Amino acid sequence: MTESIGAPPPAPKPGGGGMKVVLGALAALGLGGVVYLGVLEAQRAKLVPDGASAPSMEMPRHGGGTLKLDDLKGQVVMLDFWATWCPPCREEMPALVKLAKEYEPQGLVFVAASRDDGDRAPKLVDAFMRNHLPDLAPYVVYADDNMARAFQVTALPTLYFLDRDGKVIDAQRGSLSEDAIRRRIDRALKAQ
Repeated sequence: MTESIGAPPPAPKPGGGGMKVVLGALAALGLGGVVYLGVLEAQRAKLVPDGASAPSMEMPRHGGGTLKLDDLKGQVVMLDFWATWCPPCREEMPALVKLAKEYEPQGLVFVAASRDDGDRAPKLVDAFMRNHLPDLAPYVVYADDNMARAFQVTALPTLYFLDRDGKVIDAQRGSLSEDAIRRRIDRALKAQ
């Protein structure tokens, strides 16, 4: 085969640059994952730090009475800040209630601290429970702005675990899968 002088170079084969595109996309996904983990860590840093004593707070219970966090010492507390208008909260709540019932015999106390709006909160929570999750009733309390500030709640859901001495041992901003919640409960119950 002879080449003639001045002939154009052979045309590139179709799809030859596809590998570069795939590698570039994978690199971008990897970088995105690292950034996401960094954001999660930064979010965690904005919560009450592990080892800090939980603020001593008193909250009105749904249906009457009050709950004092200090009265829960000696038990592991799973404290969830949520609202009926929060889609991730609504999705996560059935798993929290299910796991609370499962782990209560081992010393876990679940507190579902509603951040629904003031005077309307009881009606909103009633409607949510009636339509979606009646088993939530014994766990609901109402967290005012002071409580939210004390726990540095700036987004919902925000989940805390308190050890038997009332100290923060874990916290998470954003929803978790049932398996992730279960792992955190197991870790919290084994702490000490």
